[in-house]
Formats: sequence, C-alpha cells, structure tokens
Amino acid sequence: MTALPSHLEKEISEEALALCARLREKGKRGWVVGGCVRDLLLGKGVSDWDIATDALPEEVMKIFPRVIPTGVQHGTVTVLMRDKKGESHPLEVTTLRGETTYSDGRRPDAVHFVEDIVADLARRDFTVNAIALDPTVGMLIDPFAGQSDLEARILRAVGNPVERFSEDGLRVLRAARFAATLEMEIEADTLRAIPQTLETYKKVSAERIRDEWMKAMKAKSPSRAFEVMRETGILGITCPELLEGVGMEQNKWHGYDVWRHGMACLDACRGDAALRIAALLHDVGKPRTREFSTKTNDYTFYDHDRVGAEIAEPILSRLRFSNDERARIVHLVRHHLFHYTEDWSDAAVRRWLKKVGLERVEDLYALNEADARGKGRDFDEDLQTLERMKLRIEQIKSEGAALTVRSLKVNGGDLMKELGMKPGRAIGETLEALLEMVIVDPSVNERDELLRRAQSLLPSDAVGSGASLKS
Repeated sequence: MTALPSHLEKEISEEALALCARLREKGKRGWVVGGCVRDLLLGKGVSDWDIATDALPEEVMKIFPRVIPTGVQHGTVTVLMRDKKGESHPLEVTTLRGETTYSDGRRPDAVHFVEDIVADLARRDFTVNAIALDPTVGMLIDPFAGQSDLEARILRAVGNPVERFSEDGLRVLRAARFAATLEMEIEADTLRAIPQTLETYKKVSAERIRDEWMKAMKAKSPSRAFEVMRETGILGITCPELLEGVGMEQNKWHGYDVWRHGMACLDACRGDAALRIAALLHDVGKPRTREFSTKTNDYTFYDHDRVGAEIAEPILSRLRFSNDERARIVHLVRHHLFHYTEDWSDAAVRRWLKKVGLERVEDLYALNEADARGKGRDFDEDLQTLERMKLRIEQIKSEGAALTVRSLKVNGGDLMKELGMKPGRAIGETLEALLEMVIVDPSVNERDELLRRAQSLLPSDAVGSGASLKS
C-alpha cells in the first residue's frame, strides 16, 4: 500500500468518503476503484465514483436508508448519498467478487463474492484500472503496479492478456480506446494478444462497439484508437469498408493515401463525437470511385461524396447509431465536398445554403477545415478560401432571404384558398418553384407577387384539380 498524495485527497468526493466511512463504522470496508482512481491519479476531473465493498448487497441495503437494487445478482446496488446542500448523488457499490468463465464473451457465467480486495482487482482488465483507494485513510492498493504503468504511459493487461481478452471481447476495443484517450502505448504482450482473441470480440454487441467509438472521439487524437484497430484486425471485423483506403494513393492535391488522410482529418476535426465520426467516414467512398484520367495524368474520385453517403448509411445502421446521429453523419458525408470561389453568385450561395441546411453549415465548416488540414500538404490557401466563404455566407444570411419553403410569405393554405388548388403534389411543387424564384431574387418574396407567380405556373385546368405544374 502507498499513500495517496495529499493534494489529491481533497479531490475525493464528500459522498464517496462519507459512504466508505459509514461502511467502516459498521465493521465493513469500502474502496474507491477503477477508472475514477486512475483519473484521479492523472489529475483529471472525476464525476462518477465507483465503490467496492466487502459487504454483501443485503448488508449494504441495511446500512444505508436509500438504496436502489440495480444489479443485486451481480453484487451491485446504487446508494443515494446526500451532500451538505441536501442534493442526492448516486454511487454504484459492488461487493468484492471473483468470476467464473465467460461463455458469451461478454458477462461471467457466475460470480462469487470474495473478501480480499486484491482478488477483486485481479479480475479487472488493465493494471491502470486495477488500483483501489481507501479514502478513509488515504491509502492506495496497487498490487499490479498500475501507478508505474500510468507514469510510463503503458497500457498493460492484468495477468495473462489472452485470458483477459478471452473473458470479455470488449476489452480489446477498450485497449484501442484507452491508447487514444489516455495517450498510452499498449504493452507488447498485451498488443499481441488482441489478434489471438478476436473470436471473442466477434460476440460483442453493436451497441457496445458504437459506445466505444463515441468515447474514443473524446481523445485529442482519436486516430490512435483506429490505428490500433487496423493493425490488430479489430477494424476488419467492425468496419472493413474503411480498410479499402489503406495504401490507396490519391492525387496531386493530397500528400497522404486515403486511409492516412482520413486519420489526419479525424484528428484535425474539432467538434462533438458525431461530427468526428463524419470526419472518419467522409472519404469512405473514394476507393470505389477512383479512376485514372489520361487527360490529367492523375487519379479522380468523381461522385465519391454521394457514394460515400451510400456506404456510410449501412455502417452506421449496423453499429446501431441513433436515427438522428445517422441522418446527421450521412448528410455531412454527402455534402462535405464543396469548392467555393469568388465567382459564386448570391443566388448560388443561397442555393448551397438551401441544399445543405442552415443547421448544418457550422458542421460543414468544421469538416471542411479538417479536410484541408488533413491533406498532408500546404493548406493555407484552402483555409483562406473557407474564411472568405464564411464572410460571404454571413452577409447573405444577414439579408434574411428565404431559404426554405417555410420562409415564403405564402403557404399551402394560401394556395388552396386564393387559387382554389386542392391538396396534392401540385401544392409542394408550386412552393418549391416559388422558393427557387426567391433564391434567385429575394425581392419576389411578397405575398401578392408569389400568388401571382403561382397562378402563372399552373395550367388552365389545374386550379381545383391538384394537377402538376406546367412542364
């Protein structure tokens, strides 16, 4: 055991300390364990405090007045502790346990409770996550030298790595994620064990994989996680589409192959996890669209944005991304490619805004900047062009021109009331045609003028019939 540095003792939550102190009063022990101890030692903020105890779940429920039996069969309950302000804080409390085999590669077939904290720590994945802290006395229990590995920035499995990874298939993906988020190098034996245990990884649910991907996106350089996935075979199981770009030469505009450019773009992208997923997938369509042009004596990737969106959709679906996340990411992949020049007319700018949607403009700025920074060559000119585009768009937006049908000063009800049109496809077609006129000339967006133009669009027999517009 070693003493926790005094400056870190102050960082332990009052609720975690009070809970462990209460257990001690009742003749039991409580330890803060897992990732919260690791993050505390790294000087990171800790929001969730996990507690291990030698008390059985039934005993914990008797000691504390407010307990939720969240997973009693596995020894886990949630204790609600009040702070000095009377606010409630949930703390997960788990009885020290050992585990049997993992037939499904996800959960132990059975657990048995133990009294030794070291035995509990021995079942954990990595040494840096196998450190316990007794906050009542400020002492660390570190039987597997996790603190030394933290200092050396080494990610090492507890005990035999093949055994650890064969128990729970998610652990190999956690290794990749921790390599990125903790900026660690995976120890050699631990790294070699990953390809040997991929059959267990294949049993991991898509939802758990998605969650690890999203957590990896919080790293300064998420590419570290994906490089580990590529090198060890994880990615070949999860997303082989991305591997199609490995070693695929691009053209004179790029210094990197498709894969390396994707990794550089991912790291350069500044935004939330979903936006960084879009950066990861933005060029997934390039390998299937690459052709050599004898005219330019170089490779082309025509239509790779459209093809990429078609590839991204099933990837995101099988990884169980939410409908909103999937729609946003696919939209960004589809529209990430744009080449602004000073020759764009105001109407062209408005038409682009209508196509991509005002709500996605900031995302596309961030993605475009990351795309430029990830080319592996000088990108100053690209960024200057993007800044000019931003200024131009802000000017256009400030003019308040209509960019959606809803922004028109007439609606479907007006067309039915004033022109006698019946509900049907012609209503939507008419409004879209009017919007295009307004995009070309914003002054047209006046009620009387729009109604006049709508009338002129309709064939003589369309009023009251729901017919289509003039062809």
